This record gives sequence, structure tokens and C-alpha cells, in this order.
Amino acid sequence: MIYTENALNILTVRAFPQKGPAWIHKNLKGNESVDTLCRVLETHEFEFCKIRNRIQQAIEKLEDSIDGVVAIGDRDFPQIRGNVKAADKPFALFYKGNLDLLQTTNLNIAVIGVLNPDEKVELTETMVTKEILNHGATIISGLAWGCDSIAHKTALENEGKTVAILPSPLSGIIPKENTDLANQIVDQGGLLVSEYYESPKSKNDMISRFVVRDRLQALFSDAVLLAASYAPNNMGLDSGSRHAMGKAKDYGIKRAVIYNETKHKDNPMYDLNRQILREDNSVIRIDSVNMKEKIKYLVTKQTSQSLF
Repeated sequence: MIYTENALNILTVRAFPQKGPAWIHKNLKGNESVDTLCRVLETHEFEFCKIRNRIQQAIEKLEDSIDGVVAIGDRDFPQIRGNVKAADKPFALFYKGNLDLLQTTNLNIAVIGVLNPDEKVELTETMVTKEILNHGATIISGLAWGCDSIAHKTALENEGKTVAILPSPLSGIIPKENTDLANQIVDQGGLLVSEYYESPKSKNDMISRFVVRDRLQALFSDAVLLAASYAPNNMGLDSGSRHAMGKAKDYGIKRAVIYNETKHKDNPMYDLNRQILREDNSVIRIDSVNMKEKIKYLVTKQTSQSLF
């Protein structure tokens, strides 16, 4: 297990009241001394070290479920894509596998979608994901049931790389049924990532972690592709993909949706796709006819990106 004193210190700062991501990114660059951190936090070194020791013990208990921890200021801490506000920037990541897959030199495409796709959705997503892999892209997704699992499995079955970003500690894969898939991702040169080393404290905490996780799918990707999704409040089956798509728009990251008006206009699984196309004409629409042309544009890196 690899982690620096800096990573422990950053995690310790986060444990203090009202010291969230925005505060950390505004006030710290990483590698500050404990003395400096105590002055900024207006606390005693004894209190700081007591909290840090507790966090270190919790991390050590993760054992083989992680390879290490990186934080802002660490040499290997990955850059992010897009114009991201401080409150959305990650400050520490727990990982298992090839962390280099998150670097901006790597071409990353997030593929996300509904939890309960039908056979036609699955076939279309698989076809489009294969074409993305043909361009050497790494597939980013969230290891959830449905479209996320399809994206990961398609990458693995076609000798591609894939990254799973989780809302849970890596010691407790969610959903549990995808533990074997998570292990396979690492075994085939991919990556598991989480911002958490402890289990959620409540049901609301767990729900919020899913939403917070979705932003990482956007800021570590050069583009986000929506395979299929219900719109909010439609049949009570909103998949949550709208959060990642919304963040991608906020960050100025390319967005694409799979949609064919003739085939999909009456399918509620494409309601969010249809809604996004209606609201933003810059979104790339992909179907079986234009797939090669549109994906070629999708995987072209934006030279004007802001990198933070």
C-alpha cells in the first residue's frame, strides 16, 4: 500500500469541521508542514496528530483492497478535465490498479446509462462502445448494474482498458454482485477509484455519494456518452445519469447521446437522451447510421481544454 505523509495530512484536514473540498483547494497546495496546517486550522499539533493516526489506522485496515492513496500535492495525483469549480475538485483518491489511466494524456470516454436496459439498448451500447475502443480510448463508468456493467464488460471482452469510479470504499464494492467484475478490471490492467475509506454513516450519506461520484465520471473523461436513461421523475426510474451529464455540461466537456428518432421516440428509456438533445444542440447524437463519423469527432481531444 502506497501513500505519502502529505496524503494523510490532506485527509486529516478534511476531517475538521467546515474544511470541505472548496476550502482545501482554496487554502492548500499540498505538502504543507504539520505546523503550517495546524496554524491554518487553528488547532494544536496533538489534536491534529490524533486525528491523523485514526485515519491512518482506518486506511491500513483496507489492506489489499487498495494499492494506495494520492492527494493534491502528490506527484501522481491526476489532473482533471474541463473548467471545474473548487467545490467539485477531488482532493484525495483511493485506488487499485493503473492510476496512469486517469492522466490527461490518456483518452478517456465515460459510458453511462440506465440500470435496467432492455436487449436493444444493450446491443446498441455494445456496438457504440466497441467503436470507441477501436480508437484506443479507455472506458470510464461507475460499476453499477445495467449500462455501466455493459460498458466495463465490453472493454474487457475487446482487450481494452476500463476505469470504475465507485461511491463506496474499495473494501466494500457496490453493488456486491459486481465484485468479480471489479477484480477482473484490475487483473486486465484497469483501475478502481474511490474518494472514500469509510462506509457511509446513513442512507442519505450513501445516496449523496452516488451523486458526488457521478461528477468524477465527467471530470476524468474527455467526453461523456449517455447510452440510455429515463428522465427525472419518469416512472420513478431516473437512473442518475443526468448528474454526470449535467456536470459534463458545467465543465465544458463533450457530451453525446445514443438516439434515433424513428427507433427510440416512444421508448421511455431514451427520455433523458431526447430531453438533452432538445435542450442543447451542441450535444453529439449517435445512431447506427452516423456512428463512425460521430465517434471519430467524439474521441478527438479538445485543444482548448482548461486543465486544473
